[in-house]
This record gives sequence, C-alpha cells and structure tokens, in this order.
Amino acid sequence: QVQLLESGGGLVQPGGSLRLSCAASGRTFSSRAAGWFRQTPGKERECVAAISWSGATTYYADFVKGRFTISRDNDNNMMWLQMNSLEPEDTAVYYCTADSHPYGSHLLVVHSPNDYWGQGTQVTVSS
Repeated sequence: QVQLLESGGGLVQPGGSLRLSCAASGRTFSSRAAGWFRQTPGKERECVAAISWSGATTYYADFVKGRFTISRDNDNNMMWLQMNSLEPEDTAVYYCTADSHPYGSHLLVVHSPNDYWGQGTQVTVSS
C-alpha cells in the first residue's frame, strides 16, 4: 500500500506560480512511476505530467509544456509539480498518483483507478 498526500494548492492570480508537493508513505514510492493529474467538474481526470520511477524520463501534456516542471526525490519519497505562468484554465483539483506496479516501464499518462491516488489539492487561478 502507498499513501499519497498532496499539498500546496491555493488561490493565485493569472501569471502567478504554485508548487505542489506529494508526500508518499508506505511501500517503496521510489520504485514506482508517478505523476500529476487534474480534474474539473464534469470532465475526466487528465494527465498533467508524469515521471519514471528513476526520475530520468518525464512527460508533459501539451497544455503545460514550458510552464510546469515535475520532479521527485526518491530518498525522501517526495514529488513536486512546479507550476509557472498559471492561467485560469489551470483551475482544477490536482492529484498525485503512483503506479500500482513497481519498476514499471511505462509512464502514467492514462487515468487508472488501480493505481495509487492522493485526495487532491485545489488550485484556483483567478484575479
């Protein structure tokens, strides 16, 4: 079992920045691919960014490329999403996720309820 806890969400003005954190506990987070998804009411959960278990490979959705950066610290079971140049369209609940299978070769770019999920943190971009 892996427990994930997001933090760092809040209200920010357009053009501002936020840094989301995901703290993991339980089984070895360091051996699992992970990522950040977001969801707005009435829409499906979508991948924002993903990272391999080693941290060597990353993926970004087109709508965040150049603005968001995903990173992880396997020694401390942490993952972050640095979000810059935020837009109102980035308003959503952001979730961190970890692969249910350790040492997987794929990135988490598709929502799977079988993976581990946090409870989410609200990000609101508004003036």
